[in-house]
Amino acid sequence: MRKIVLIGDSIRIGYQPYVESALSDSHSVWGPKQNGGTSANVLSHLDEWVISRSPNVVHINTGLHDIRRSIGLRQNTVNLDDYIANVKIIVTRILERTDARLIWALTTPVDEEKHNATHRDMGDFQRHSNDVRSYNQAVSPMLEELNVEINDLYGVITKAGLETVMSLDGVHYNNDGYALLGKVVADVVGVN
Repeated sequence: MRKIVLIGDSIRIGYQPYVESALSDSHSVWGPKQNGGTSANVLSHLDEWVISRSPNVVHINTGLHDIRRSIGLRQNTVNLDDYIANVKIIVTRILERTDARLIWALTTPVDEEKHNATHRDMGDFQRHSNDVRSYNQAVSPMLEELNVEINDLYGVITKAGLETVMSLDGVHYNNDGYALLGKVVADVVGVN
C-alpha cells in the first residue's frame, strides 16, 4: 500500500477521517494525533512525523497557528519572514530526505468577525483574514520555484462559501466542510 502522511493543524484533523475512508483500499494514511500547530512546531517534528516514515506522498500545511495574535498585540505568533523561512526549510528537507511526492495545502480562510468575536470574549487571541491571504501569497512563488504541488484549500472553501461550510467559530468546519476538504485532499493525494 502507498503510504500517505498528512501534516497540519486542527483542520487536517477534521478532514483526515474522510481521506482515510476514501483511500482505505489502496493507501495507508497517517497523521499525528496532535495538532501540528505553527510552522516552527512542524519543523521541530519533521523527522519524527515525515522523514522517518519514508512516505510516498506528503500533504502538508501550516499557517493558522502562525497568524494568531494575542489580544492587544500587533505581532503574529510567527512573523511572515520567519514563516517563509520555516516553510522553505520544511519543504527542502522533505525533498532532500525522502522520495515522496510533496503537496503543500494553502491555509484555509478565517471568518474574522465570527472568530474574533468568539475569542475576544475568551480574552485569548485573534486571527485576521488579511494575514491568511498574505501568508499564502508569500509562500506560493517559493513553492512553485521548488516544483512543489499546491493544493488550494483556501480557494476550495472560498468557492464553497464560508457561510455554507464553516462552523460558528469562524475557523473550523461543519461536517459538509470537512467532507469537502477530505474529498479534495483524497483526490489530490490518491493520484499516483
